[in-house]
Amino acid sequence: MEDTPVPHPSRTPKALGLAVTAALSLTLAAPPALAAQASDTDPVPALVAGRDTATPRLVTGLAERAEGAPVAAALAHLAAHPERYRIDPGQLTEVATERAADGRRTVRFQQYHGGVPVLGAQYLVHLVGDGADQRVESAGGKYFTGLTAPTTAAVPEAMLRGFALGALTDPRARSGATAEDRGPVVLPGGAGRLTRHFTVRSGADRSDAPPTTREVYVDATVGDIALAHDTRAPSSAGPGPAATAATATAVSGPAATVAAGPGLEPATGTAPDAHGRRVPVNTARLPDGSHQLVDLTRRATITTYDAAGRDLLDFIGGLPADLRPATSPTADFPAATGTDGATDAHLNAGIVYDFYRDRLGREGLDGKGAPIVSLVAMTNDGAPIMNATWDGTMMSYGGGGPTYHSFAVALDIAGHEMTHGVIEHTAGLVNAGQTGAMNEALADYFGNAIEVTARGVAMTDPKAALFGESVCRTGTPESCAGRRLDDRRTTVRDYLGTDLGLDAGGVHLNSTIFSGALWDIRRTLDPLTADRLVYRALTEYLTPLDDFVDGRNAVLAAGRALNLDRARLRSVAAAFDAHGIRAGWESELGVDSRALVRAISTSTPAPAVAGGRWVMGDSTGTGAPALYTGSTTGTGTPVRLSPEDGRRHSRAATDGKAAVWPAVGPDSEGRFGTEVLTRPLDGGPVRGLFASRTEQLGEVRISGGDIAFLAEDQETGRTRILVSRDGAAPVELPLPEGHRPSDLTLRDGLVGWSERWTVDGQPRSAAAVHSLTTGRATARYESSGTINSTLLAGGRLLWVETPAGPAARSAIRSGATDGSAAVDVLPTDSPYAPATATLTASDRTITFQASGSEPAGGWTNAALPKLWQLPITGGTPVRVSCNRGGQVEPAADRDSRVLWLDATTGHTDLVVRERPATSC
Repeated sequence: MEDTPVPHPSRTPKALGLAVTAALSLTLAAPPALAAQASDTDPVPALVAGRDTATPRLVTGLAERAEGAPVAAALAHLAAHPERYRIDPGQLTEVATERAADGRRTVRFQQYHGGVPVLGAQYLVHLVGDGADQRVESAGGKYFTGLTAPTTAAVPEAMLRGFALGALTDPRARSGATAEDRGPVVLPGGAGRLTRHFTVRSGADRSDAPPTTREVYVDATVGDIALAHDTRAPSSAGPGPAATAATATAVSGPAATVAAGPGLEPATGTAPDAHGRRVPVNTARLPDGSHQLVDLTRRATITTYDAAGRDLLDFIGGLPADLRPATSPTADFPAATGTDGATDAHLNAGIVYDFYRDRLGREGLDGKGAPIVSLVAMTNDGAPIMNATWDGTMMSYGGGGPTYHSFAVALDIAGHEMTHGVIEHTAGLVNAGQTGAMNEALADYFGNAIEVTARGVAMTDPKAALFGESVCRTGTPESCAGRRLDDRRTTVRDYLGTDLGLDAGGVHLNSTIFSGALWDIRRTLDPLTADRLVYRALTEYLTPLDDFVDGRNAVLAAGRALNLDRARLRSVAAAFDAHGIRAGWESELGVDSRALVRAISTSTPAPAVAGGRWVMGDSTGTGAPALYTGSTTGTGTPVRLSPEDGRRHSRAATDGKAAVWPAVGPDSEGRFGTEVLTRPLDGGPVRGLFASRTEQLGEVRISGGDIAFLAEDQETGRTRILVSRDGAAPVELPLPEGHRPSDLTLRDGLVGWSERWTVDGQPRSAAAVHSLTTGRATARYESSGTINSTLLAGGRLLWVETPAGPAARSAIRSGATDGSAAVDVLPTDSPYAPATATLTASDRTITFQASGSEPAGGWTNAALPKLWQLPITGGTPVRVSCNRGGQVEPAADRDSRVLWLDATTGHTDLVVRERPATSC
């Protein structure tokens, strides 16, 4: 184990790498720096530098000869210019070659590291001309140099699967959950991080929410969840930007399809649409004379299924084997075909297909004429699912009832969902943060473009910019629309700084910033040129981890490829400028805190603070998270605290002199487990205190020579409290059978915790204090509600108590450590009482994080989690900071000084304030 602290990488020439885990596990990616800014005369950048890589993000304005077939010519070009690209062609495998209508070819490569794909690492080469006249016009994408991550897992596969299931934090969701192994993936950034990718689907218990599907990447070296995000979120087309998202789910798995075959022939019929109007439909006639909603007139077979109210659990894993396309005994389909939305889904799929084929030259969602499948009228426990989704194989449309039509009624929603299929087969934009917001923006743009084109709506019509405005049975289109593409939102004024816990990092909440710029372009250029411009950017320039500024550069590069003159290119650049999408926009947001560490690149940073020192996990460049320590004043250079042993080091505690933390991963003999380690903050040997291969060790605490921690048996769920005094072997504190402790706290020879148990099936909880000197309990405060966030500070025990019952507000309470009566520091009837809260405290002040809740008008920055502070004896809380984004994981130092993780600037920073801002 190392004895000498080393500097934090963010303060050395080798800066913290591309924060892929920060971008996807915590918050949003920052834009790359431009090596050559667009000028007034040429708005297209000639070169965009890469980030955390020596390979450029974009190179334009080339005209270099490249002979041979497209793939070979592209590889030869990259190999011929090693000083420019720094790419090893041996790490590239062709993903696809797109051929545009003008003959231009784009070769899309996937980067592999030691045979393992690198998440989001795609590089594209653009070729024009033929034969001896073939030239490379431009190249770009994301290719990561310096990857040295291992390619062989150290954690057993069964344990990796177990960690993946642990991404479902609700035990009810884990009951019956499945984890589909998708294989190894390297997460980029620094040296890279070897993970195992699982698609986790929650179980059938949906007492609080419907089943969910989550993409989980588990570190294959130490077992840490390196990245987790839900699958592409639903379109949220109902009133408000995300009003109905909680009622939707993604059905995943292979979709059954029908293709033309013996005895199945093209035909026509009629069917009622959602408004009761009988319209012609393309069908397939079966040998018995019956008809199905199967359109065989296009290269891509279009098939529409009617779930007719079947429950969504029947569709987990794909369409049920007994489900058939919507069927009628004659060519005239019954009324239910219209009310369920099958007719509209079928017709709209054909319109969307024709738009992409006739206007943009694309054959279907995959570009190769693959079948197109729609499903309508699936329910959630008997209730309509008020949303629409693309699940990777098909479109699913919910709705229907007194308030809404089926969501299949709206052509813009159908175009939106089907465009997600196009995106998946081209740029593959990941559903998180800015990348996911751009995914939604592109789907909105094409959804609306398809609708206004098919319906003949002028771009000057105010309704042209509305999305989802036709699904409501009553009210105006404006009141029904889920979003509008002319809302004039900008990055600096309107960007919501949130992490993945809300809307996958704001994929819907921030989408109209980007789609608004695209819609302005469509109103400035002629619509056909704009559609081809955006489509070319999507298919030929964007890659899976791109952000808003990458998107801007992609559209401008596509404009140059389409030979737009400089005036039109400047108008495109002006549209992005008007929405604040330009390099460095995050620096314009303005914050009132001081950053101690920027762009944290691990998913479990959780700062610990005491005595003017902080300890926190961050990326080390070697893959697994490491611990660093620094001053809360920002003086000096943060240094590494944990050893470089390949294990995960995070979730530390400190008393200002030493730190203690759990290390997870294989030990020196290759056996996987958890070990509690401790080390002085100013250097010295790392000492192992306790190790286990059967229990998960966590919630470590330190105070002088005392160390306490929890040990949970992963098979039985039993949790023990273990305490070590002055380096002695840990001993277990007594707990009644069936009582489960959490929220451990340790101070001056006292250890406290909250515990939960049941009596006659009714939950109970308590806040408890135990003296390590006498070995006896000194205080116990019981409640029929919920007690959590116990904390010893100012000579008292603090906790958050939430009464039983719906919509209850929480109180912050304080009790003497000798068990005398408790008092309210912040009572439940206070206007500042939070629904839920997390406490931290010095001996003078209490700081609490009030969890955000969605207001009636939709999410705003003001509604995101914020920090409040009040005297430890009680009083009126005041705002700690006026930063507009999410504020989480507070950690108190001396007096009123507090540190926290702040997502305001589009990435997550460790920040500090000396005193509260009071009012904002």
